[in-house]
Amino acid sequence: MSIFAEKFHLRIPGPTPIPPRVQQAMAHPMIGHRSGQASQLIQECIQHLQPVFGTKQSPLLISGSGTSALEAAVINSVSVDEEAIVVVTGAFGDRFAKILQRYGITCHRLEIPWGKACDPDTLATFVQKHPQSRAVFMTYCETSTGVLNPIAELAKVIHQHSDALTIVDAVSCLGAVPTKMDEWGIDLIVSGSQKAMMLPPGLAFVACSERAWSVIEKNNNPRFYLDLPAYKKNMEKDTTPYTPAVSLLFGLRESLHMLEEEGLDHVYHRHEQLKQMTRAGIEALGLELMTSDVDASPTVTSIWGGKGKWDSEELRKQLRQLQVIVAGGQQHLKGQIFRIGHMGYCDPLDILTVFNTLELSLAKIGVSIPLGQGVKAAQEVMLRHV
Repeated sequence: MSIFAEKFHLRIPGPTPIPPRVQQAMAHPMIGHRSGQASQLIQECIQHLQPVFGTKQSPLLISGSGTSALEAAVINSVSVDEEAIVVVTGAFGDRFAKILQRYGITCHRLEIPWGKACDPDTLATFVQKHPQSRAVFMTYCETSTGVLNPIAELAKVIHQHSDALTIVDAVSCLGAVPTKMDEWGIDLIVSGSQKAMMLPPGLAFVACSERAWSVIEKNNNPRFYLDLPAYKKNMEKDTTPYTPAVSLLFGLRESLHMLEEEGLDHVYHRHEQLKQMTRAGIEALGLELMTSDVDASPTVTSIWGGKGKWDSEELRKQLRQLQVIVAGGQQHLKGQIFRIGHMGYCDPLDILTVFNTLELSLAKIGVSIPLGQGVKAAQEVMLRHV
């Protein structure tokens, strides 16, 4: 076994690498989850999450994956005899729709071609066609394609043409892109720990507007663990209704301190730089990006495979042999694309490492590419941001 077996580069769109500071924080000795120390920890986490969400509301902490937050958003905001719209721009918009359908809620799917962002005019027309819809569910960053939807504009047209709640999945971008829940009029945002928040999987976050709470508190859907009013009631006493993931909360507090120390504006700028470096390097190698510059997410980049000329899964295998791990495609894109994650604990030198190994791996599988060109293009972007 190589002495470097544990020295690898995780460049998937989640889970993402954990900073040593956060790892050390999670090693804090266990405390009583109903103790005053735990309440202080929860209070600090909620206070420091507020600017990340862009809200004066108090985000709720759920021990669960991001999907638990998606399900909580559905079952607390829409009753089984009501209608809802889901903007499907990829696999995670599709997941929202599947949750609604599982609960027997009438679901109107606005299908957007994968790799494209939702256009506000398209959404406005669709909302007007379904005036009985009580909520519109959207994905901020569609991880499966690398698309960032224009949430501020989409929220605006929803409010112009309906009284529906605006509900957003920000799992794969919260903490990496500007998020202004209150200013944009978003009623409910959900996210998770294992992406730009630089934590292991296991924590979910939900923030609700006053308008959303007025709907949620009248909703009679049966629910227990994911009953948001129970979390709100307990949050007001700096606790949670069920056992919190205490070690992850220690890590969350530390990751939030790191975001504050860097400054959120700088964090957003860094992620934009990482996106530009990645896209420039891919284009310099003659590979095809899945999304346009306008639609591209700062947290993950999707690249088409060889389209019959070479196998993206073979490329991923070669990258793994060089200790660089990237993601493949999901659903019908499996085997057709590969995805490079660049969020959270990621800096420009990490992107240069990816391109160094990407070029070697492409050469190994017989793809004729100009060695060094991807690295060079990424370096040129990096120099412009120095």
